[in-house]
Amino acid sequence: MKTFKLVSLQLVEEDGLVDIELDDGLIINKEDEKSNWLLEAYIDKSYLDYFKKRADNKDELIIQVVITKKENDPAAFQTKITSINELENHISILFEGSLKRTKNDYAELLLQDLLGKGFKGDNLLDEFKIKMQSKPRLAATKKQNKETPVQ
Repeated sequence: MKTFKLVSLQLVEEDGLVDIELDDGLIINKEDEKSNWLLEAYIDKSYLDYFKKRADNKDELIIQVVITKKENDPAAFQTKITSINELENHISILFEGSLKRTKNDYAELLLQDLLGKGFKGDNLLDEFKIKMQSKPRLAATKKQNKETPVQ
């Protein structure tokens, strides 16, 4: 098993990305025959009702996370909630799932987004260089439509 720090967490919904503010997080590659991962998110208790509903419905959630350093590209996982532990002001949510291999890497997703916004020529190149440094959040899966703006 390998353990990493979870830096950010987003849910991929039909209408775009939903940022979940993390107070802390951990991700574990179980390195088992099914290539399962465990993700624990320590977040504010205000999210409790939302995640309880999703857990009760046994929803499959596509989540997008950044691991170890905020500069890293996001990784998408297809998960289910396995437990929710209530603490005083926080909740700990345990997700289990598998890494969702994406067809496009971050640079391709960014380029596609910029082209969709009408950037061309030198303006496209300049904007691409800026965005590759700042790494705005983009959905790493096809569930998000092409019209969703870079955040």
